[in-house]
Amino acid sequence: MLRFIAPHNLNPIAQRVLPGAYLIGPDSVPIAGEVVIDNQMIRCEKGTREAAAVALQIDLDAHRLRSLNHSEPIVDDIELRPLGVLTLQTCLLPDREQPYILSLELARHRIMLFMTKLEEWQIFDLPEDSIEMRLLSAAREVFTRALVRAGEAGAVEETSRLGLLALWIAVEASERLAILQARQDMSDRLDGSLYAGIAEDGAGTKRPMPVLHPGRGGVVLPTRPALGVSVSPGVLGDPTKQAIVDSADFITMPMRWVEMEPIEGEYAYSPTDRWIEWAIRTAKVPVVAGPVVDFRPHCVPEWLYIWENDYDTLRDLVYEHMKAIVTRYRRTVSRWTVCSGLHCGEHFKLDFQQMIDLTRICVLVVRKLHPRARVQVEIVQPWGGYHTSDRRSLPPMLYAEMLTQSGIPLDAFSLRLQMGSYMPGQDTRDLMAFSSMLDQYAMLDRPLSISGLGCPSGPLSPSEHPEHFAQTGSWRGLWNDGAQADWLRAYASVAMSKPYVETVCWQELCDPSGATEMRTGGLLDRRAQARPALERFRTLRSAIMAGRVPEGFDSSMLARDGTPASVGTTI
Repeated sequence: MLRFIAPHNLNPIAQRVLPGAYLIGPDSVPIAGEVVIDNQMIRCEKGTREAAAVALQIDLDAHRLRSLNHSEPIVDDIELRPLGVLTLQTCLLPDREQPYILSLELARHRIMLFMTKLEEWQIFDLPEDSIEMRLLSAAREVFTRALVRAGEAGAVEETSRLGLLALWIAVEASERLAILQARQDMSDRLDGSLYAGIAEDGAGTKRPMPVLHPGRGGVVLPTRPALGVSVSPGVLGDPTKQAIVDSADFITMPMRWVEMEPIEGEYAYSPTDRWIEWAIRTAKVPVVAGPVVDFRPHCVPEWLYIWENDYDTLRDLVYEHMKAIVTRYRRTVSRWTVCSGLHCGEHFKLDFQQMIDLTRICVLVVRKLHPRARVQVEIVQPWGGYHTSDRRSLPPMLYAEMLTQSGIPLDAFSLRLQMGSYMPGQDTRDLMAFSSMLDQYAMLDRPLSISGLGCPSGPLSPSEHPEHFAQTGSWRGLWNDGAQADWLRAYASVAMSKPYVETVCWQELCDPSGATEMRTGGLLDRRAQARPALERFRTLRSAIMAGRVPEGFDSSMLARDGTPASVGTTI
């Protein structure tokens, strides 16, 4: 059994499952099990004796920072700052009788990740006196001190403190490295040198097609990334139209089943028709449609629940629905996100064969009715934490690999990447974890699209039983309008720097009324008043169109400060 001693200043908690925590096996695949906290001991209960890692939320806020008793600069004038509430993980660890010290193992993994990325990104010329390498050296020195103290009797508290200090420095160093690499990749991508250097075949001919990167893996696209936004059918108006004209390369129409067919057999096309007609005829921007089949609660019509346990009927309904939607909009849509989240088993419980079968049906309907369109499948909760508690689900990477091996004709995979919510899979990750996860999906050797990038503009909390939910997490401060704008610039820039990312789409243009998964996540509020994130979005697109790295996308943006709100349970 894996056991961990939690940080010394954790408040005692009665024994229960730790919300948001999950277990990871070899090849970064989540495994079934349970993470239980009992006072200051974390216990990982798994059904295998193989080595495993644990991922869980950690408070790296101002209160925790003060407990480190470290006020001196780390390197030059760089001081420790609150980093937020982040989900971090350990290395793979074997079972042992003696409990591990959590902060020490989290620091070990982050230092290892930094060094692994130096090799994967082929950063062989980073000077030893660079800020990033000096921070790494400082983290390793503190980590070594913690290891020495770990062998001494009665030194658990001091070892935990030193481990936390090493972790703090290592996270700072790794985020700076992620930004440094993203700036270089974006520059090489936008000026065409990255693609030209790989696509050159010696015969003087270059075809504008994706090519495989020989050193880093993944594809390299010949085009610049496009930046778009998702629009709900009910928010069509002059402010939303103007925002799209000024800021977006394309729009995404979600086409939620509950909105398209609220009553069985009766389609409500008009709101979607108006948006698409305006986009094609007036704004002249491409339209991405979907996900067409999405079984999340706010996407499913009430009448469909009758058939949730009758797969044959559900399969027929999915086929007919796909056929109706694609037939109507095939002359106006350029790309289809055919389905979303089938691998999670969320809401509608499907077995492995049914997940693959439904995905195949959705893809083949589009291939038959609209052969010239691009087709993609959306993966939600890409870190896969849901699989630890739901054994009927499929880990997201395994699902994607099975689609590829099954010969399903996909053009791309899309990832839904939302952070800052208490909803499952929407906890907050740092920039290095975000960048590393994208690289993992690049190994599928298909282009990627970010179909739902987003975070809130204010704190979110569950209406009841907050102790049953993980924290929303935060990135270097409280969620507010400014934090949302800063997060957008940082995470969208990292995504668009990746040579295999085709498009990045913000989750919602305008805060919608009614049921929504992130009620304050729009670029405009419910009154259609622009938030600072809209201007940041517009500036980002202008920089990409001009072929330059976005202004302000450098390590200076890590200077944000603040104390995150506490909702739910963290360590």
